[in-house]
Amino acid sequence: MTTGLTTEISPAGEAELAGAARALAEGRLVAFPTETVYGLGADATNADAIARLYQAKGRPAFNPLISHVADLAAAEKIARFDAPALALARAFWPGPLTLVLPKTRDCAVAELATAGLDTIAIRIPSHPVARAILDAFGKPVVAPSANISGHVSPTTAQHVESDLAGRIDLIVDGGPVEVGVESTIVGCFEEPMLLRPGGLPREEIERVLGRALLQPPSDVENDSAQPLAPGMLSSHYAPRTRVRLNATDIAPGEVLLAFGSPLKDAERAAAVMNLSERGDLNEAATHLFGYLRALDARMAQTIAVMPIPNHGLGEAINDRLRRAAA
Repeated sequence: MTTGLTTEISPAGEAELAGAARALAEGRLVAFPTETVYGLGADATNADAIARLYQAKGRPAFNPLISHVADLAAAEKIARFDAPALALARAFWPGPLTLVLPKTRDCAVAELATAGLDTIAIRIPSHPVARAILDAFGKPVVAPSANISGHVSPTTAQHVESDLAGRIDLIVDGGPVEVGVESTIVGCFEEPMLLRPGGLPREEIERVLGRALLQPPSDVENDSAQPLAPGMLSSHYAPRTRVRLNATDIAPGEVLLAFGSPLKDAERAAAVMNLSERGDLNEAATHLFGYLRALDARMAQTIAVMPIPNHGLGEAINDRLRRAAA
């Protein structure tokens, strides 16, 4: 679907960032980089703009959105923080952590953005482009990944253009992102719960809390139920090509997403891209979505993915790969 819009792509200069804030104030859709992935921004207080965002992404309206704010004071206007939530905010904001918190009584964020829940997902991004836009705009901005819903997340402005040209108003090009996977989401309920692994490893969060994060109940990740947080649908971050996980060999017609030392028969693959030849999970996270997109473009029968360790950022990488394979 295209809407007949002309999607402008601009560099992240001072004038362009001020223009992006004006566009948000006018109810338009603006894609911009965060440290995790590119986000598609809309005024979080404008239900009409949020409805346009859902339409542009083809996103289910029961899937809540993350509200991005400039600082903790802005966050406290729309959400109630208990002691563990404040400890996490002070330790990791700005950064790749989203907190799901009870809404304040006078929360200005539109009900459509929170999918009717009495909680709200909030983050303070650390990317200078995102920070500048939020500072200039002065209100919360919902900013899910700037792609068609369920597709591989965008880590460059060109990825955004390939999915959303003709659907959105503006793309601010701030270069490739640094982290490469979405934020970690923690639900600040009676006991803090890991709702989505992401760019901040579980171990760092648990160190600040002084206790283990709970896991969500097994029935939460069910596509027929309303998600508690973004990115919890079982099929998500998916290329068009079938994905085969934990590959230890290569079949004819497959392409290989490798990690560390390639498989012995890697030469049989139609193409090989290595997330990190030295086995570095941070480097692998940075490359994940870009390499999935590149291999998807080869139109192979299958993308075979080598095993990835499940510690540190490996937990988030494996979470995204499982959803891509679903």
